[in-house]
Amino acid sequence: MEGSGPTAPTGPVSVRLRGIGKRFPGVIANDDIDIDVHRGTIHAIVGENGAGKSTLMKILYGVQPPDSGTIEIDGEQVRLSSPADAIRHGVGMVFQHFMLADNLTVLENVVLGAEKLHGIGGAARAEIARISAAYGLDIHPDTLVEDLGVGARQRVEILKVLYRGARIVILDEPTAVLVPQEVEELFANLQGLKREGLSVIFISHKLDEVLSVADEITVIRRGTTVRTVSPSEVTARQLAELMVGSELPSPSTETSTVTDQVLLSVRDLTLPVPSGRPLLDAVSFDIHRGEVLGIAGVEGNGQAELVESIMGMRPAATGTVSLDGQDIGGLSVRRRREAGIGYVPEDRHRHGLLLDAPLWENRILGHQTRSPSVKGPLIDKAGARSDTQRIIEQYDVRTPGADVLARALSGGNQQKLIVGREMSGDPVLLIAAHPTRGVDVGAQAAIWDHIKAARREGLAVLLISADLDELIGLSDRIEVILRGRLVGTFDPAHVTPEQLGSAMTGAGDDTEVSA
Repeated sequence: MEGSGPTAPTGPVSVRLRGIGKRFPGVIANDDIDIDVHRGTIHAIVGENGAGKSTLMKILYGVQPPDSGTIEIDGEQVRLSSPADAIRHGVGMVFQHFMLADNLTVLENVVLGAEKLHGIGGAARAEIARISAAYGLDIHPDTLVEDLGVGARQRVEILKVLYRGARIVILDEPTAVLVPQEVEELFANLQGLKREGLSVIFISHKLDEVLSVADEITVIRRGTTVRTVSPSEVTARQLAELMVGSELPSPSTETSTVTDQVLLSVRDLTLPVPSGRPLLDAVSFDIHRGEVLGIAGVEGNGQAELVESIMGMRPAATGTVSLDGQDIGGLSVRRRREAGIGYVPEDRHRHGLLLDAPLWENRILGHQTRSPSVKGPLIDKAGARSDTQRIIEQYDVRTPGADVLARALSGGNQQKLIVGREMSGDPVLLIAAHPTRGVDVGAQAAIWDHIKAARREGLAVLLISADLDELIGLSDRIEVILRGRLVGTFDPAHVTPEQLGSAMTGAGDDTEVSA
C-alpha cells in the first residue's frame, strides 16, 4: 500500500536530533540517532519493540537526558531536563494511555497545572474554544470527560498540549484504541495541525496508517536510525522489512479448527451497579475447543468487566460461568487459573507484571502453585529461572537474561513474556485482552502464530482487541459489545472493519449478522 495525500517536506527544520545516544545497564537504547523533523509536516517513527523509539521520545520530551548528542528546536540547541523544559520550548506529548480525570470537565482537565496561562474562567474557556475551532477538534469546554468517547478524549489530550503552546506534538500510538471512523477523524485533525505550521511526530506500529498520513518516515532498528523515506517510495511490506527484516505478517487463521465440544459457557452474566445501568447486562455465549471468539467494542463498553467477571475478579457478578462442563462461579481467581485458564490482562503493568522484580519471579505470577515454579511447598527458583529462559528463547523476548527487572524491558517484550507465561502449562482456555497492543509487526506475528498453534491443539480463546484487522483475521466468530450488552454476531469472513466500527458505536442499523 502506497501513501496518498502527504507532501514532500519543504519547510524549515523544527527538530534536529544529532548523534543521540542513551545507555542503561546492559542495554544500549539509542546509538547515534539522527532525525530531522520539518515544520508543518507529520513525521512518523517506526521500529520494532525495543528499537529505542520510546526512549528517544522521552529524551525529546525531557523525561530522560541523552548520554550523547544534541537537540535543536527551531535552530536553537537546547538542553531538556524535564517535561516542563520541553513544554517551554514548544514540545508537547500525548501518551498512549490518556491522563484525564473523568469527573472533571474538559476545561478543568485542560487548565489543570497550567492555571497561570489563562486563569480558570472565561479567558481559559475562550482559549479552549479558539484552539478547538482552529484545529477542527470539536471539543466543548464544559463537557464532562466521562461523557466523551475514546476519540474525543484523545482530542482533549491534543488540546491540552496545544493550550500549553506546543508547536511540536508527539503522538505515541495514537490509533491503538480508536475505531476506523475515529482514526479518520484523528487524521483530519492532524492535517489541521499541519496547516497551522505545527510539526507532528507520529509513533505507530500500523504501517498502512503511517503510509497514509506521514510526510516522512524514519525507521529505527536496534537503537539506530536505519533510513528516512517518503511514503511514496515504499510499500508496507518494504517498510516491515526495514524494521524487522521480514515480511509484513497476516493474522489469517487458515482452516477452521472449531470442534463441537463447548469449553466455556457463559449464561446471563450481569454486573449490577448501585445506580444506573449495569456494567454487564445478561451476557451469554459459548466458546468451543479450537475456537477463537473475538469481542469487538469501543473501550469502556464492558470488555474489561467481562474478562474480570470470568476470571473471578468481580464478586458482584451474577449468572453462570462453566468451564468444560464445571460451574466455576464459586471458585477463586487462583482456582480458576488452576482449572486451566490463561490470562493476558489488558493493563500489563497493573495486572500482569511486578515491574521491580526479575523476569523469573514474574514467570511465577499466577502459576505459584504449579511446576516448574514450585517444588513441594516452596518456590523452585532454579525451575522458574530455567523455564523463564525457555520463554525468552521461544518467544523472542529481547533481554540479557532471566534476572533482568521487568521494568527494563520495552512494552512489547514485556507483552511477549506475559504471553509466553500464560501459554505455559497447556491452558484449556486463554483469555487474551489486547494481546498485541503496542507490539511491532514481528512480535505481533509471533504472538498470532503461538495462538494459532495452540488453537489447532484444541485451545479455546476469548480475544478482546481494539485492532479490528486482528479480530477479523484471528477470530472464528465476532461478538460486538455495546453498553454492557452483546448486540451483534459477525462472520469474520464477510465483515469489514467499517461495519464492525458502525456496530461498535451503535451507528449501524443491521448489527445482527449470522456467523
